[in-house]
Amino acid sequence: MTTLTAPVALVDTAFARLEKEGRLLNPVLKAPTHVEGRFGFRGELALRFADKMADEARPPELKCDQVMAVARAGESHLPFFCGWLLSFESLKDVAEVLGDTLSAGGKYFLYCDNMDISKKYQVPYKGAMFYVLPILENTVYNEMLELLYLEKGDLKKKDTAGKLDAVADAAMKFDVTFDTITYDEGLQLMGPVRNVNENRPV
Repeated sequence: MTTLTAPVALVDTAFARLEKEGRLLNPVLKAPTHVEGRFGFRGELALRFADKMADEARPPELKCDQVMAVARAGESHLPFFCGWLLSFESLKDVAEVLGDTLSAGGKYFLYCDNMDISKKYQVPYKGAMFYVLPILENTVYNEMLELLYLEKGDLKKKDTAGKLDAVADAAMKFDVTFDTITYDEGLQLMGPVRNVNENRPV
């Protein structure tokens, strides 16, 4: 006789503090995945909040977009996190917000809009190693599929949780190395920050 285990709850994972602080925004997925004991999140991570005006909730001043991350029940670290940043400089904010959920063994990928499109780096920060990757007119999801050699067609029939499981499983085995640079060296190498409102139809 098989016993059904209860689905993992967010409060039992490394997402608990981030949720309590109101940082897990606009979720496409915020639920247990198909891997037992795993909870998944796809959405945005608030990095810096705007000052509240009376009771009015305002959008964050700074956020990490297109986030994909997983956590396991009973574990305090995120084994996998990836997202998009307008500027490499915000890596510091991501590391500070994730804080104690980072670990030396975790796999953390940041696609930065203002890094040279021909370069990929590893940046150690706060005891964790970040893969810093360029992005050009593509989504983090598609970029991750390419990086991890996952076939889009193979994942098409999976639901959002299933797609996240496939990406997370492959990402946690990722062992390619890139040039290691310090955060300060990255600040010197990064390009100007693009105005995201430019060329938008009025």
